[in-house]
Amino acid sequence: MELQFYGATERVTGSCHILRVKEYAVLLDCGLIQGSPQEEALNKEPFPFDPSSIDAVVLSHGHIDHSGRLPYLVKQGFNGTVYTQQATVDLCRVLLLDSASLAERDAEYRRKHPLTQYDHHAEPLYTREDAVRALHTLTGLPYHEKQEILPGITIRFSDAGHILGSALVEVWLEDGGLRRKLVFSGDVGQYGSPILNDPETISHADAVILESTYGDRLHRELKLTLTEIGEIIRSASNGNGNIIIPAFSIGRSQELLYLFGLYYEEWGLDRWQVYLDSPMAIEASHIYWDYPELHDEDAVAFRQDKNMMPRLKNLHFTAKVEQSRAINAIKSGAIIIAGSGMCNGGRILHHLKHHIQRPECCLIMTGFQAEGTLGRSLVNGDREVVIHGRSYPVKATVHTIGGLSAHGDQNDLIRWMTGFENTPDVFVVHGDEPVKKIFRSALEEHLGLKVTIPKPGEIISFGS
Repeated sequence: MELQFYGATERVTGSCHILRVKEYAVLLDCGLIQGSPQEEALNKEPFPFDPSSIDAVVLSHGHIDHSGRLPYLVKQGFNGTVYTQQATVDLCRVLLLDSASLAERDAEYRRKHPLTQYDHHAEPLYTREDAVRALHTLTGLPYHEKQEILPGITIRFSDAGHILGSALVEVWLEDGGLRRKLVFSGDVGQYGSPILNDPETISHADAVILESTYGDRLHRELKLTLTEIGEIIRSASNGNGNIIIPAFSIGRSQELLYLFGLYYEEWGLDRWQVYLDSPMAIEASHIYWDYPELHDEDAVAFRQDKNMMPRLKNLHFTAKVEQSRAINAIKSGAIIIAGSGMCNGGRILHHLKHHIQRPECCLIMTGFQAEGTLGRSLVNGDREVVIHGRSYPVKATVHTIGGLSAHGDQNDLIRWMTGFENTPDVFVVHGDEPVKKIFRSALEEHLGLKVTIPKPGEIISFGS
């Protein structure tokens, strides 16, 4: 039995690891690398393994840095089954088709506006047709149900509390008389986050692959974060501008709409018109509300009390391009939620071009911003940014809200690890290098665990 690490070892994104048992090979996640153009160009590199040799994929959740390379895997020869939680199947229908559309449009644009000889013949990483083929490989499983996916390999999903359908993956392995158990965290959510349940406890493992996105820091207390959002909105009401919110289409957009409904009167939202300007976020919102059994008690009670979700009388879903363009004619009184969450594509770029130079407007950053993205530049306080090849001075007020992260912080991750009644070996992935080192020290100090930071391609044997 061995585990080989690939994606999300040198960086936060691109989650991908291989589990080998007997003659079988199982891929844990198959995500896109996100960040700078140089980082994203790595997605077109060949896989460091033969895709046709992979017997199955276990997908922890739908976020594109965990699922986004599945169509490319299928395109390159994978013909097995992808196992994931039921809600993730629905979300992947939205995410993977959108990812394919973006890749096709990007290739078409570069062919029309070539900067290099290569651009004249630019091809997308994969097409919508490839994405559809990948979607046909997905099989949805409910939480808490054991499923043997290959001889000697059994899995079970538990709620990770990260986004809808996110899973903590338990893997039972058997080879002859040898038995081992691996747990793959995927992404672990915060305790007490809106809408979703807390990460579930797992009591035993021989080895744990653990994410470390925020393993070096603590999030701001949610109560203080909500107070700050309310203050920003109320303060902006006194001006003559708009509020622009870049938001991830899956998870963050739905969380914001829920909070807007919950604090509608307290935050004075009746003075505003709220626009969810993202076709993908609109589709994902419908999926979120279709799984009330995956919501926490507070969200269930709120939904029953108001008999609808989300509860916003002034909410507009602007799926069509012409609707999105019309928003930019509104000079004040609009709250615009749009993707992408890192400002590295999508409709948010057009809204930023119209509003980022206006001192009366404000920008609320609510999520993780990878190095090399426009979102990171804004969070870092850059006073001039480049959008679609043109420089824009940043005159709007930029607010960075840290407490809404879908990822658990250091305390959350340590709290989740305390659920193990034994002392498993831990392999820390999915984080920047300095963060992983700090998190390794915290795990060793607080829990006395043996912690390894694997290198790309490193093979770990845990069957002896």
